[in-house]
Amino acid sequence: MKQLLFALFLGLILVLSACGGGDEGTTDENNTNNNDETTEEQTDDNAEDGSGDSGEEGTVDTAAAEEVYQANCASCHGGELGGGMGPSLTNVGADHSADDIVEIIKNGKGDMPAQKQVSDEDAELVASWLATMK
Repeated sequence: MKQLLFALFLGLILVLSACGGGDEGTTDENNTNNNDETTEEQTDDNAEDGSGDSGEEGTVDTAAAEEVYQANCASCHGGELGGGMGPSLTNVGADHSADDIVEIIKNGKGDMPAQKQVSDEDAELVASWLATMK
């Protein structure tokens, strides 16, 4: 009986640690620096070829959004949006607007806690991308 309780306790700890934790200071600094460099490079590239986020509604920098998603959301929602500990996001845009998704990211909903480590800019980027998933 003690072994069963120990195994359940250990499993619970692993599940709860999957959606957070870690050294946020180091991760945030590295992600911020990488995102700044990537954004500048992508802006230059986008100006040359006309692709990416041109400021028009409906245009999303998919590569940057996917990078933010992988760094902050994939551990719970799955690398391919298929779900895991969190629900599938493959059709989230059919039920929620980009503004709704930003609110969920920033304030949480149901079992999902607020994602304080995600900047407002990154939340809007990911939300715009997820809103296209219908």
